[in-house]
Amino acid sequence: MEKSIGALLEDKLRNTTVEPGLHIVSTPIGNLNDITLRAIAVLRCSDAIACEDTRVTGRIKSEFNLTAPLISYHEHNAHKVTSRIIKLLKSGKIVALVSDAGTPLISDPGYKLVNSAIENNVVVSPVPGASALLASLSVSGLPTDRILFEGFLPKKTLGRRKALEHAAKAGSTLVVFESPNRLIKSLSDMIDILGNRDAIIARELTKRHEEIRRGNLKSLVKNIEDNRLPRGEVTLVIGPEKNNKRLPQGQIDQMLIESLSKHSVKNAVNAVALETSLPRRALYQRAILLKSEKNQL
Repeated sequence: MEKSIGALLEDKLRNTTVEPGLHIVSTPIGNLNDITLRAIAVLRCSDAIACEDTRVTGRIKSEFNLTAPLISYHEHNAHKVTSRIIKLLKSGKIVALVSDAGTPLISDPGYKLVNSAIENNVVVSPVPGASALLASLSVSGLPTDRILFEGFLPKKTLGRRKALEHAAKAGSTLVVFESPNRLIKSLSDMIDILGNRDAIIARELTKRHEEIRRGNLKSLVKNIEDNRLPRGEVTLVIGPEKNNKRLPQGQIDQMLIESLSKHSVKNAVNAVALETSLPRRALYQRAILLKSEKNQL
């Protein structure tokens, strides 16, 4: 009699060998069906599971009949708990590190533990799987040959704008996580500093209310203003500057000079930025220079 799929899967799990050490285990970012067989096998064999929120991981523990005790491990207790986990690892135990969702250490705690394990000659093994970063990139339709991941942008405007100024120099697709409450502010800063680039807003990926909004940064802001502010977990993917559409510097300067003859610096820059989709900050710096040169004549 042929075995059922469930029985075959159980055989596969039982036959998976898990060696002692620290295992960095990816868990679903929403849909529980995205967990891998290897992740289940490692979690079942673990002597302890280090996790951010025991309530969140407790649901996974219940769903997949896990028996290992949960150890609360987050940025606020990492220093204290790391030594406890290292002690388990040095005694030959199997410890799994998980985050609340997705791949650990991607804008989540875990660096200190992994670094400490390496320093103590403990084997560290990846158990890859779901990742909001990779999931959003895969459906973005934007270039993926060069990527800059900034995690969560700073909450304060000055810090956020400085981070974006750094990102603007990279010449690559930018991926960031953002709170829905700060989304409009971040998008507005991106328009100002990066220019009107193509982008997507990926919300609640793999979950029931998964949504992907596409367009350029300005159209995405208008979409939010005309409809509603996205809720839940948000990932932004912003494409690189379209160099093939970049105007010669001489032509940009002429546009600025003409606009400066009619408007204040701020309004002149806004007008040229609207027409060219170039970053306002770069245009502003150029406009100040051009005005200064004119005054010196």
